[in-house]
Amino acid sequence: MISLHATQKLFSRLSLDQDGLLPSSERTAWMYENPVLDINPLSGWHAHQVTLHRRQCILMAHDLTRFPLVLPAVKKIDLAELNDRFVDALMNTLLKCGAEEFHLEAVHRCVRPLKIDVQCSRSVQGTLRIMKDEIECCLDDSNQHIADITGYRMGARLADTPRTVQGKECKWPKKEMLTLLASLGNDAPTLGWP
Repeated sequence: MISLHATQKLFSRLSLDQDGLLPSSERTAWMYENPVLDINPLSGWHAHQVTLHRRQCILMAHDLTRFPLVLPAVKKIDLAELNDRFVDALMNTLLKCGAEEFHLEAVHRCVRPLKIDVQCSRSVQGTLRIMKDEIECCLDDSNQHIADITGYRMGARLADTPRTVQGKECKWPKKEMLTLLASLGNDAPTLGWP
């Protein structure tokens, strides 16, 4: 599974089973069929629901790399398909960051359903709050509305911004995530595309 630590606001809007999993759907059934990984390097994300231009959006950040994902103008159906939206946002944001085929293959080998809880880190939540402010500034500067963007380019822009971790270490999310994916090589099990 891929652990996703959600804020209470987002958690309360999700239809989860007793294990913190979303129901399988036609789009995500393949994820549930993949074998369990003892250690999943893609696990460990935080998610926060925010309002931008009166639209509900979800911001995510990978705990280790602080790699961002932006899911703009999220509707109720998107919450039900959060597994699919997560994979779509991750793959397309990586493409916008210049990821190569081997990076995407590494992601695909590690993709599993999201296991969602409310155990949040204040450090990562701080990163998410800063990301929200940066998105608002970018939208105002470019005179764009949040409903008119896909979120991939915005995520890539945020990934190219340094992040401090607990006021000590400075990380470049894009570099950190691409390095992590490159380090995986063919260690994870090989799976066919759905």
